[in-house]
Amino acid sequence: MKTLDISNDTTEFEVSAQFSSNGQISESCTREICRLVDTAGFAVVNDLLDSSEADHGLAMMRQHLEDPNREKGDFASQTDMRYGRRDFCPLPSNPDVLSYAATLAQRLQPAIQEYCGVTRKVLEISTMTSYRGASHQYIHRDPDGVLCLFAAVDDVTSEQGGTVFVPGTHKFSGADMMFDGRADFLSRLYQAACNYSILGHNLRTLWSMRKKGTDTLRPGEWKDRVFSTRYDNHQPNIFRFLLGKNSVFSFSPRTLWQIRQHRKTLARYFRTVQTAPRKGTVILYRSDMLHAGPDNRTDRPRYFFGMSIARDIVFEQQWREGYSSHSTLLENPQNFGDLLSYPTESFKPGMEQNHAA
Repeated sequence: MKTLDISNDTTEFEVSAQFSSNGQISESCTREICRLVDTAGFAVVNDLLDSSEADHGLAMMRQHLEDPNREKGDFASQTDMRYGRRDFCPLPSNPDVLSYAATLAQRLQPAIQEYCGVTRKVLEISTMTSYRGASHQYIHRDPDGVLCLFAAVDDVTSEQGGTVFVPGTHKFSGADMMFDGRADFLSRLYQAACNYSILGHNLRTLWSMRKKGTDTLRPGEWKDRVFSTRYDNHQPNIFRFLLGKNSVFSFSPRTLWQIRQHRKTLARYFRTVQTAPRKGTVILYRSDMLHAGPDNRTDRPRYFFGMSIARDIVFEQQWREGYSSHSTLLENPQNFGDLLSYPTESFKPGMEQNHAA
C-alpha cells in the first residue's frame, strides 16, 4: 500500500521449529517463541508442519468450503462474505479437524501452556480464506485474553494479504506506562493514522474495480461497501463514518491534527510489519495486539487454518463478538487439555531427526 508504510521484513520475529524426541518443540525453540510473544506480541514459527501435512490441512479446508450448507463466521466483514470476497467459517468438530488442531496444539504445547492452562476453552477452529477484491481490514484488536494461531497451509505472499501486525502493542500489566506513560494515547493515534490510510486505499481499490473492470463488482456491491448503513466495521462505508457508527475509528478533525502534531513520535515508537508465511508456517499472536487482515490483490486465494484458545476466563458475550464457534464445538466443548490428549496421526517417527537443531 503506497500511503501506509509497511515492512515486509519479519526476520526478527521468526524462529525455525526445532523438535525434541517426543515431537514437541524443543526447550530452546520454546524460549525463543515465548520471548517474541512477550516482547512483540507475536511469533512466526517456520516449518512446524511439513509439506504433506499442510496439503492435508488445505484439502480438509477446501472440502469444507465446498459445502453449500457450511456455517459462516459472524466476526469477519459480512459484506465481503456476502459478495464472495472472503470466506471465514468455523470448522466442525469432527475427528479430522480435531486431530489436525490437536497436532498443532501438541507440537506447540510447551509454548502455548506458558499462556493457556489445560482447562482453558478452545474458542474457535476455523478457516480464513480471502479472494481478490476483499477489503483491507482496519487495524484493530480482538477481544482480550486469547492466544490465536494461524497455520499457513499454502505459501502466502504479501500481495495475497498476509496478516499485518504492529509489534509491541499487546496489553500486559504496566503496558500503559510505556512510551513515556502515553502508550494508550499514542497507540490509539497510530491506529487511527493507519486506518485513515487504509480507508483511502479501500476507496481507491473499489473505484479502480468499478472504472477499470479489473474485478467485476457484483450487483449492489458498490453501494453496500461505500454507501450502506448496514453494520460492517471493515468497509469504507461513508455513511457509517459520518454517522459515527464505526467502532474501529471515526472521522475527527482533532484526531487528524493530533496525528500531524505527533507524527515524529509515532514514527519513533511504532511500525507495521506484514507477514508472508511459507507453507507449513504457524503464527502465534496475542489477541489484544493491533493487527489486520489485508486485501488479496491476486487471483490466488489465501488460506489460513485458525484456532483460538482462551488465556483467561473469557466472558461469553465478548467471546461471541470476536470468534465464531461451530455448532458442534458448542455442543461438544473442547479445552486445551482435550487437544493435548486427542489422538493424532500426523506425527511421523523420525521427524525429530529431520527438524532438531
